Amino acid sequence: QVQLVESGGGSVQAGGSLRLSCAASGYTYKRYCMGWFRQAPGKEREGVATIHSDGSTNYADSVKGRFTISKDNAKNTLYLQMNSLKPEDTAMYYCAAGVECEVYCSGDYCYPRISGYPYWGQGTQVTVSS
Repeated sequence: QVQLVESGGGSVQAGGSLRLSCAASGYTYKRYCMGWFRQAPGKEREGVATIHSDGSTNYADSVKGRFTISKDNAKNTLYLQMNSLKPEDTAMYYCAAGVECEVYCSGDYCYPRISGYPYWGQGTQVTVSS
């Protein structure tokens, strides 16, 4: 049974930093895509960052240069280091795991996705105040 458990959310002032963690268990595929997604009140869930089993990463245009995704394979833990946080980063952040990483562009804005039907964690809240 796949389990994804997020932690590390909280409240921070604009310009601050947070690091999210996602402890993964039961996901034993050698080829995978894991990532972070977020959903703000009244908005659709959107991709923030993904990392493939080959080490390649993708980021939403809105977080490039500020967020860094990484994975500790020994600990089966996914991380999202978030720096220079902005009020518009306020959302529930979800960890997800699936098969393939994709990038989708709507007009000039590009963001990552995970193909198929990924597994999801329960989420951790990030609130950034101005």
